[in-house]
Amino acid sequence: MAKETKTAKGDAKPKAAAKGGEGGGRKVNPALMKPMTPSKELGAVVGTKPLPRTEVVSKVWEYIKSNKLQNPKNGREILADDKLKKVFGTDKVTMFEMNKHLSKHLS
Repeated sequence: MAKETKTAKGDAKPKAAAKGGEGGGRKVNPALMKPMTPSKELGAVVGTKPLPRTEVVSKVWEYIKSNKLQNPKNGREILADDKLKKVFGTDKVTMFEMNKHLSKHLS
């Protein structure tokens, strides 16, 4: 049964039911789960076997964190080491630009 909320005038008004229906949650885009082969440069960071795009991003983040490559003054900025410079093509990128650079290295 839906809960009721009071309006400013004190009238009872039923709350909307939760969205999603049965099963809840979003459906995963199958294109994101398709295994993709990393380039030689990206393979040096995530390995050479085909992986879904989501796993590639996760492995890159693991690499960034384990090598302390996030800018300590601005956590959204990634300071590339030699391996990541070959992937990104620059010394630093923001976390928002990272996926654009990664997609160039996946086929």
